[in-house]
Amino acid sequence: MTGPSTPTPRPDAHPAPTRRGVHDKLMQLEAVHDNGFRPERTLRVRVEFVRQLRRRRTQLAGLVLLVLPLVIALAFKVSSQSSSSGASQGPSSRSGSALVTLATTGATNFALFVEFASAGFLLVVIVALFCGDTVASEASWSSLRYLLAIPIPRPRLLRQKLIVALTLSVGANFLLPAWSYLVGGVVFGWAPGQSPLGGTFTGIVALERLLIVVSYVSIQSLVVAGLAFLLSVLTDTPLGAVGGATMLVVVSNILDSITALDPYRRVLPTHFQYSWLDALGPGIAWDDMMRGTGLALVYASVFFALAWWRFQRKDIVS
Repeated sequence: MTGPSTPTPRPDAHPAPTRRGVHDKLMQLEAVHDNGFRPERTLRVRVEFVRQLRRRRTQLAGLVLLVLPLVIALAFKVSSQSSSSGASQGPSSRSGSALVTLATTGATNFALFVEFASAGFLLVVIVALFCGDTVASEASWSSLRYLLAIPIPRPRLLRQKLIVALTLSVGANFLLPAWSYLVGGVVFGWAPGQSPLGGTFTGIVALERLLIVVSYVSIQSLVVAGLAFLLSVLTDTPLGAVGGATMLVVVSNILDSITALDPYRRVLPTHFQYSWLDALGPGIAWDDMMRGTGLALVYASVFFALAWWRFQRKDIVS
């Protein structure tokens, strides 16, 4: 008689570490002994933050944010010297928006102009780059499944990467106007800020208005961050995630310029993008900024929730 045969283990008894739901099953297993492993100690924010700071795209984005105000200040200096040497200068209405004409009056106005010139595209691309290159880059390097095999719980992986991505995005939104304010003060002086809607604001008031503007732009960028993060979960190509989030802003701005779409265009994600201009008057008008903040938070919440839901159910093969 042959001895008792060893039962063949079922194929699904020990699922691959990258299959969905495996971390919940691992937590339910009774450990024979404590090996010291703690899921909450994996992929700490400090480690991920250092990793992202060392990446070439982060350093390049920071370099662009530092160089741009210098280039703009130099351009204004050259143009002012050319006009003072005998070139004709038309009325202010021909030189563009009021922010352009007031850009050289002092540090506050120069920072506001740089923010106005960058909020529509440059900051959008940088936020999309930081948030869309998170999970997709790991998948493109074929390292995502190894991170999950440590194992890092999927919610923790997304949370840690999102914290770092949003920190870099908010940092970029604050770095540009802060550096522009210093550059503008050195080049054009520290004169009181002049409102394009009339009046002036000095000292603490000017800094408060600038802080309101930057905070509102940062909240608006959550829409781009949410969509880029969602696309980063859905695709293995970082360029696709970054390009898709940027395309949302472009298409939304095109549709918002069609007045025939009223009142439906009020729900477009970029309809209240420049409502921060209401903070530059003698009194602050909060109505449109409150609507824009609520709309941005709704869009961002939906995108982030979809990203979490999809990643929990996705089989990682790369």
